[in-house]
Amino acid sequence: MANALIEDLKWRGLIYQQTDEEGIEELLNKEQVTLYCGADPTADSLHIGHLLPFLTLRRFQEHGHRPIVLIGGGTGMIGDPSGKSEERVLQTESQVEANVKGLSNQMHRLFEFGSDKGAKLVNNKDWLGQISLISFLRDYGKHVGVNYMLGKDSIQTRLE
Repeated sequence: MANALIEDLKWRGLIYQQTDEEGIEELLNKEQVTLYCGADPTADSLHIGHLLPFLTLRRFQEHGHRPIVLIGGGTGMIGDPSGKSEERVLQTESQVEANVKGLSNQMHRLFEFGSDKGAKLVNNKDWLGQISLISFLRDYGKHVGVNYMLGKDSIQTRLE
């Protein structure tokens, strides 16, 4: 049985290929699916690059599914080169907080929050800010060796 959401996304040219088409449609037809999309607060407003993923997330909500909107207040404090040869300019904590507030306000205009079936807004600073450096290095750092990091193209480019 065709799923109205999948048909809508295909009609809009948003699905090029998918795996297990029947299984996905069956899942979307029989239960509410929870999915997420996130953005780091590099500015106090959404930009054009956010349009497609967040509008697609909104379409899932319109078809009865539950979106989780993630704002990266924690990851925004760290910065991310995103394949660039230079580091992102680090923002002050107050600037990141202002940007989080701006994005949050926009998300509240885009999504329906508040009900059991409504969207959920989360800020990863709420849990990342609770992790101590020692805990992070002990629990996660052991899985990322120096040789692995040095082998990454993004690291090599920045070291040159």
